[in-house]
Amino acid sequence: SGPATAVFVNGEDARPYSWPWQISLQYLSGSSYRHTCGGTLISPSWVMTAGHCIGPRTYRVVLGEYDLTTQEYNEQIRSVGSIVVCTCTYTQALMSNDIALIKLDAPVTLNDKVQPSCLPESGEVVPHNEPCYITGWGRLYSGGPIASKLQQALLPVVGHSVCSTSSWWGNSVRPTMVCAGGDIRSGCHGDSGGPLNCKGRDGRWYVHGVTSFVSSRGCNTIRKPTVFTRTSSFINSNNTVHL
Repeated sequence: SGPATAVFVNGEDARPYSWPWQISLQYLSGSSYRHTCGGTLISPSWVMTAGHCIGPRTYRVVLGEYDLTTQEYNEQIRSVGSIVVCTCTYTQALMSNDIALIKLDAPVTLNDKVQPSCLPESGEVVPHNEPCYITGWGRLYSGGPIASKLQQALLPVVGHSVCSTSSWWGNSVRPTMVCAGGDIRSGCHGDSGGPLNCKGRDGRWYVHGVTSFVSSRGCNTIRKPTVFTRTSSFINSNNTVHL
């Protein structure tokens, strides 16, 4: 298994600005910035992404983004103030605790195109077969071009008791992870660090996962669903993310 190198198969263009907490994490390459990972706005000053997205680079966060190739004048761009990678022994080999928080250098302006996500309660587990959506600017097929418009794909959740069986992911999957997908019909992995969006009973969308890793055999591998860091494992009693 390896980091979820963005691929969207069976995805579709999202309705513009329908996932207003989705962000684009970009790094400086030469004189321009390139999209590298997704992430989730969780408050006006904080973004949640995957730990493996963070390296010794210069980053910026773009919010209110839909088409990466077009300036749409709804974007808000923020530099990174500080980065907190989980001190809870994030290990590249196991991809466990694959989560990081980015503090923006200035709060964003909230509007209909930029909104923080709802977060689940501490310890909350999404039931098996729950229909959730991954979102991001993944490649449209392996080795293909990156999608310019934000993509979404429906991925049913695979319960931990199923996902951790030997014919699925086995003991690679910890209780602090969520599995989703893993059949031919489902979409593929989106951007690393991006959200797994699941609808709550109250009709609102909650971000239950941070896209972490996928099978090295590629996407749409049977019984090898995309694996996410389970957000609720890192939420404290105040309903805030704590690393």
